[in-house]
Parts: sequence; structure tokens; C-alpha cells
Amino acid sequence: MTQEPPEEPYATPTGPSPERPVAPPSAYAAPAYGQPVSAQPGYAQPGYAQPRNGMGTAALVLGILGLLSFWTLIGGIVLGLLGLIFGVIGRKRAARGEASNGGMALAGAITGGIALALSVVIIAIAGVFFLHHKTDIQKLRDCLSNAPTSSDRQQCQDDFRTAVAI
Repeated sequence: MTQEPPEEPYATPTGPSPERPVAPPSAYAAPAYGQPVSAQPGYAQPGYAQPRNGMGTAALVLGILGLLSFWTLIGGIVLGLLGLIFGVIGRKRAARGEASNGGMALAGAITGGIALALSVVIIAIAGVFFLHHKTDIQKLRDCLSNAPTSSDRQQCQDDFRTAVAI
């Protein structure tokens, strides 16, 4: 007869027994000591940075808003210029591999540039109109300030419309 070594009371159990059945591994269980830890979905893995896509997204939003309101000073000039600047910054980030939305940044830069250009054209047209019709505008002001009745003011407006041919 061979004699088995005595069981040590503080030893680590080494396998299944009727008292300790083996449970199937769970997807949510912590890995055992010494096993590699995989990254959870949605979280950055060590050594990898999340893409910095904020500038490209902001450029596209500002460019679209600039296009929708290009006839106003704030809409066309400010939003268009910010869309153009953010788009260039976002495109540079995408070229360096820091962002993954280079196309969105390019679209934002283009829409921002178009909004800026349209605003400049409208401001130039308005400036030319006011410079060209400066005397007609002054005549309208004088006429309106001296008109005693609403029918006289209406006549001033009609005369101005025929003078500038709106």
C-alpha cells in the first residue's frame, strides 16, 4: 500500500471536486491572475489616444450655420471665418493622424469659406449701392423729415424708388 501525503489545510485547491464544482467562465468576470486583460469596448487602449474630432465637427456646424445666415454680419463673417479656421485646424489634425474626420473638417472649411465670400460680396454690393445713391438717400431723408402727412411721406418713398429704380 502506498501512502498518500496528508492534505494541507491552507493549500490552494487544485481542481474540481464534488464540493467545488467548476463554474463556466463569465464574460463579466475578472480575469484570473496572470491572464492578459483585454480593453473594454469604448475605452482607449493603453498607447492609443482617442481621435480629436472636435475641430472638424465644429467647423462643419459653423460652416453650415454661416451658409444659412450669410446675409448677416455675424452669420457670414464671424461664423464663416470660424468655420474656415476650425476646418483648417481639423484638417491638419487629420493629416497628422490625431483626428479621423478629415472629410468633415474639409467640408466645414469649404462651407465656411463660401459663407465668408458671400458675406463679403453682399457687403460690397451694399456699400456700392449706398455710395452710388448717396444723394438720393439724403434727398429721401430731407423729404421724410419735412413731410407733414403720411401721404407726403409715401410720396417721398415713391420718388426714392423711381430715382434708384428698385
